[in-house]
Order: sequence, then structure tokens, then C-alpha cells
Amino acid sequence: MTNTAPALESWVGRTETAKDTLDLRPARLMQSILPHGAPLQTGDVLPPLWNWLYFHQPAPLDQLGRDGHPKKGGFLPPVDLPRRMWAGGRFEFPGDLRIGEAVQKRSEILKVAQKEGRSGRLCFVTVEHRYLQGGKTLWREEHDIVYREDPAPGQPKPAPAPAPEVFTEHEVVQPSIVMLFRYSALTFNGHRIHYDRPYCREVEGYPDLVFHGPLTATFLADFARRKSEGRMESFSFRAVSPLFDTADFGIYLSRSGGLTEAWACTPEGHLAMKAEARFS
Repeated sequence: MTNTAPALESWVGRTETAKDTLDLRPARLMQSILPHGAPLQTGDVLPPLWNWLYFHQPAPLDQLGRDGHPKKGGFLPPVDLPRRMWAGGRFEFPGDLRIGEAVQKRSEILKVAQKEGRSGRLCFVTVEHRYLQGGKTLWREEHDIVYREDPAPGQPKPAPAPAPEVFTEHEVVQPSIVMLFRYSALTFNGHRIHYDRPYCREVEGYPDLVFHGPLTATFLADFARRKSEGRMESFSFRAVSPLFDTADFGIYLSRSGGLTEAWACTPEGHLAMKAEARFS
């Protein structure tokens, strides 16, 4: 490992606060991607994971890194690894966020961990986000970010993970370039892996545009919510393998008691993301 570990660990405990109003228009626009149900109205409960439509803090163009994200070293630690991806996350929903209401978001760096993997150095950063009204936490999120090295020429691909074979529900997601664009726009996500094919292939080593991991998680949360009874109390997800470009992919459910397991599969049938939801 490098000698930067103590400096990176010093970021643990850093906090920042943001405020936003959960305007109706972004939620209505999100329904052009997930069109299930009647048009949302002011006062309706915000669907799970749609918090990512809000609280944007855009950096000036001259303060962006090569990938289109803000340069590291502000709130997030200055990890000296060039590639970053959303590795997973965990949500708790003790209350409801409602469209049209003002919300405060408090973020804190919980953990910074450097590791050595088969593909080289890795750094995992876990950030907690609390969404509050009147000092009361209504949603709590933990967000896992992974930083890694650029791929070496000829580096072998990891073996694909098998997907569960037993499921009770199944749907097919049909991505499009417009879908990728709309979600990037709604979440103000400038990461070039979602729209810049030459960058994907020549710099980060992907075969094509990368389908948004948070959008995959949102599809799974929406599927679980539509197919389960009761109120969603928690939701967690872990990215296993990327999905690419506009290839159709499957999402699946398996329910047992209050636990709903959900997963997404690549077009080849391998596991892309796995999630769990609990309902009361």
C-alpha cells in the first residue's frame, strides 16, 4: 500500500450539510424513466432512492477531474486512484420524505479502507447521509464508493458471478441512450462512463457505455415495492458486475416473509447487482 493511508484516514469524520426542496418537477421527470403509477403530486411520499434527484452541488468545469466528477480532496478524500464506481449502499426509512417539502442532508465520512485486490490497489470510502426535517432523521443512507487503478493491458476479466436460479417475479428492462441521458441529467451526474464511448473504451477499459448502478438499484427498489405488501423499511444493494449500453437485462424477485431479495442479471445471465428489501 502507499504511504498516503494516514492522510486518507484523517478524512473519517468529515461532515457537510446541504439543503434542498423536493420539487415536484424532477420526480415527474423521473416518471418518464419509471412510468409505473399515476403522476406524482405535491405531498406524495418520495419513492425509495429518488433522493438522488436532489441536493446537487455542481462544481465549476475547471474543478472537475478527468472522469467528469469533481476533483477529489474536498469533502471526499484525495484518493490517488483514477477510477471510481458506486459499489453499493444501504437505506433505512424510519419516516417519509414528501414531495414539495424542504429537507436537510447531513453527510459524514464513516470509513476509508485501502486494500490490495486481484486487479491491483483498491480504496473503499463509505459515506453516511441523513435526510432530516426538524432535526429528525427520516431517511438514512450509507453509500459505498470504490476507487481503483486503470486496467493493465491484457488484464484478464474476473469470472462472472452466478445468479440465483429460483425467483417468483421477473421483468425485462429495456435501456436506451435517451434513458441514460435522462438519468444523468436528472441526477446531475457528469461521469463520462455513461455517455463518452471513447473514454469508456480507451481510458477506463470498458467495452461500452456503463449503465448507471444507482439506476439499476432504483429499478430493483421500484420492482420490490410494486410486488410486495406493506411499507419498505430498509433497502440494501451491492454491485457485482457492470451492465452496458442499451442491452436488455432482467430483474428478478424472491420473497420470503418480510424479506424480498431482488437482483439484476446481465444479458448473458450473470449476476450484475443484488439487493434486499424489508417491509412491515
